[in-house]
Parts: sequence; structure tokens; C-alpha cells
Amino acid sequence: MFTLYKKELSSFFTSLIGYLTIVVFLVLSGLMMWVFRSDFNILDYGYADMNGFFLIAPFLYLFLIPAITMRMIAEEKKNGTMELLLTKPMSETMMICAKFLAGVTLVLISLLPTLVTYFSVYALGDPVGNIDSGSVMGSYVGLLLLGASFVAIGLFSSALTNNQIVAFILAAVLCAFGYLGFESLYHMEIFGGRADLFVKSLGMRHHFESISRGVIDSRDVIYYLSVMVVFVLFTRIVLQSRKWQK
Repeated sequence: MFTLYKKELSSFFTSLIGYLTIVVFLVLSGLMMWVFRSDFNILDYGYADMNGFFLIAPFLYLFLIPAITMRMIAEEKKNGTMELLLTKPMSETMMICAKFLAGVTLVLISLLPTLVTYFSVYALGDPVGNIDSGSVMGSYVGLLLLGASFVAIGLFSSALTNNQIVAFILAAVLCAFGYLGFESLYHMEIFGGRADLFVKSLGMRHHFESISRGVIDSRDVIYYLSVMVVFVLFTRIVLQSRKWQK
């Protein structure tokens, strides 16, 4: 499993995918926060916080993470190497987990350079250090959990097809619905009362915003872990269905 994890991670950086994903994420978020005049611009906003970054980052991940995961299984199926992988002394679950952890590692690597923004805001505060560090750290944890959930959804989408473009579109749609869909249904007030609140609680955005307040509630963590486990299991079922068909 660890060998496949290293192979998968190295494949990101032996091609343009890993570098391009990280660079695009950092450049776009950096431009929005420091260059472009908008409500997200820290210098224009005038307050020592990183709310703008944590509003932008999930929307960037909606497209960048599917770009990471679209080839993970679809390419193996297209090239006919999936059968070779499954003959190795490891289960489908171990293979999926190795690919999942490689994707999560890439998400973590993309987040680490953004700590420069935190230290910059920390230094620019008046007085120095006038920033809610608890909220920032909670937001980072929430963003990592959100990104890991997107990776699990992307893996599932990649397992459904051998076409990388289809896998990308499907993953982007599923991630967007998971993050924004339930929130939209809540604002439509279709069900009313507690039912609407329950629908809202099913969405990823609700739990991300909860963690971003700086209090890491076990219910939010369990929610994201559940999403990861469910989609990893779905991916396993899809791969096993190939055996049943044969």
C-alpha cells in the first residue's frame, strides 16, 4: 500500500498535474487576496483576518481537486493496468486508500504555502498579532477535511468511467452539489422548519463554516470522516462490480 502511495504521489510531480494544481491554487488565491480590488482583498478590507481566503479556497478546490483525481482510476482502467494492480498482494480497499492518501497529501501540500499569508496578516495587524488565530487554525482544519472529502468524491467519479474528462465533470458536479446544493435547498425553504435545518446540516458548507469559527466540534469531524468512508466504500463497490460482470 505504501509503495503504491509513493508511486501515486511521485506521478503527480513527474507530470504537470501536481505542480500546476498547486501553482494555480496559490496564484488565484494570492491575486484575489492581495492584488485584485474586491471584498476579499486584505489590504482593501482593512481588517486582520483571513476570511476572504477561506471563502475563496473551497470554490477553487471544486475544480482543482477533480483535476487531481480524474486520472487516478480512470487512467488505470483505460490503460488496462487496473487488472495488474488488483493482482498485487493488496485488496481493493488498500489500493483505493493509497490513492486517496496521495490526493489528500497533495491538498495538504497546497495549503502549507498559504501559511505565509497568515504570518503576513499577523505582522500587519495593529497591534502586531491582532488576528483570531483560533479561527484561522479551525478554518485550516475544516479546509483540509473538505479537501479530503472532495478527493474521496473524485476517486468515486474516476472509478465510474475510463474517460478522464467525464470523471472531472462528474466529480466537479458532485462536489458542487455536496458543498452548495443542500445550502441552496435550505434557502428555498421547501420543507419548512426543522426539515430545512436538517437538509442544511447535510451540506459540507454548513460543517465547514461551523469549524471555521474556531471550535472543532466532533460532529463536524465525524460528518467529514463519514463522507470520506462512504465514497471510499462506493469506489470499492464499483471496482468489485467489474469482477461480478466478468
